[in-house]
Amino acid sequence: MARRARASRNRQLLPPGAPASPFVRRMLPFFDMLDEDQIERLESQVDWILEDVGIAFRDDPEALRIWKDAGARIDTDIVRADAEWIRSLCAKAPQEFTQIARNPERSVKIGGSNQVFAPIYGAPFVRDLEGGHRYGDMDSFRKLVQLAYMHPNLHHTGLVICEPCDVPVSKRHLDMVFAHMTLSDKPHLGAITEMSRAQDSIDMAEIVHGRDVMENNCVIMGNVNTNSPLLVDKVVTEAIRAYCGRGQGIVVVPFILSGAMGPVSTAASVAQAMAEAMMCCAFAQLVRPGASFVLGNFLSSMSLKSGAPTFGMPEPVLSNYVIGQLARRVGLPLRCGGSLTASKLEDAQAAYESADSMHSTMMAGANFVLHAAGWLEGGLCTGFEKLIMDADRLGSYQKLLGQGLDTGDEAFARDAYGEVAPGGHFLGSAHTMRNYKTAFYEPKLSDSENIESWEEGGAKDMRHRAYTCWNQMLDHYEKPAIDPAKEEELIAFVERRKRELPDAWY
Repeated sequence: MARRARASRNRQLLPPGAPASPFVRRMLPFFDMLDEDQIERLESQVDWILEDVGIAFRDDPEALRIWKDAGARIDTDIVRADAEWIRSLCAKAPQEFTQIARNPERSVKIGGSNQVFAPIYGAPFVRDLEGGHRYGDMDSFRKLVQLAYMHPNLHHTGLVICEPCDVPVSKRHLDMVFAHMTLSDKPHLGAITEMSRAQDSIDMAEIVHGRDVMENNCVIMGNVNTNSPLLVDKVVTEAIRAYCGRGQGIVVVPFILSGAMGPVSTAASVAQAMAEAMMCCAFAQLVRPGASFVLGNFLSSMSLKSGAPTFGMPEPVLSNYVIGQLARRVGLPLRCGGSLTASKLEDAQAAYESADSMHSTMMAGANFVLHAAGWLEGGLCTGFEKLIMDADRLGSYQKLLGQGLDTGDEAFARDAYGEVAPGGHFLGSAHTMRNYKTAFYEPKLSDSENIESWEEGGAKDMRHRAYTCWNQMLDHYEKPAIDPAKEEELIAFVERRKRELPDAWY
């Protein structure tokens, strides 16, 4: 059998330009795994938690005042409420909304049949083949923002792609939000760790988008975690009051390791996650009816011997499917899953765990996927190579979700059967020539050439190909255009706020 032509040694691994659609419009049906009896039993458990167990709202007297004025039952800081009332409040949140990007062509629709992919969030460490494992810094942060902006399979740049640990905690949110606003023109998140930092993010968004646009549109969101089990602290309620009070969006995610922050059984942990998130959605609607809200779920199994979280396991995969079904019934956009792994580097463990986690996220219908690319070490580390490898794989999910099976006349290729004799081949047929550029998804990082071509090109594994890719991308990075007056106003705002804030490293 003849060998295929050898590939060039100087293979270009740059991803293609940004796609025409900045998010996935899902064509594939959702995977609903539970029957009606199972769903009703889960919803009954959710209602029991809301009405009988209750959720603590702690350290924010204003939050308790809002609940009390609305008629909830309050015992110290435990809030209990009629489940139907909570569901009616959740129904005020939009099932689908648009987050406006600085570049309107990059705006994303969240909810409904839409899916949006964003990179890892919150890792204090970074890793790459040359620099190894190290604390994140502002230089790494800016590079990661640029890569997320450039990659067509990432629709949203998130916020804390890594923690810039060389900048004081009290001030780094200003540098991070500024980087997202100027190095990229995709949508992004704002800070949440203190109410003043959330307000800074909102004020900066107003500089970019203008007060009139913000009055009627979601241009920025915060992403917060409840303090499971059954505790909503002031970080959450203050973020809701800041973002939703200003007409912006909030993503609330119970972070539950089953066996620690929730019962060891998946069904109980899923019901707990729904109850916590629904109470936060209801609170958001009390703050501002119609506020954009994304119901989150981050449920992981854990090693009951060591306490370490595990990813890509059957239990969190099941939770993704179930939470998707429950979220659609309550009518809220969903955030869950991602390319999650406990592995320390981009090895077979990382590939298996990330693929299983991301596939279930995709099939479950998560509308906003944080951690879609770059996650290592249980979320403690952002991998430069992992970011590019995961994002490359997201392209195949986008084609599967967004196209499904084409059954149009061209897809059946009837003219090709008249052209190709029995026992022949379709390689040179007119149908193949018309469609060869788009017929199959071709991942940039996978190497399908023969072994001689691979060896001649340096025998690089995927990690090394990803390293080459992200460096090529940064070499070709061009800063997106921004109104100079707005950029100057942002710079002045950041400089003023930094002068006002003392340095704090915790």
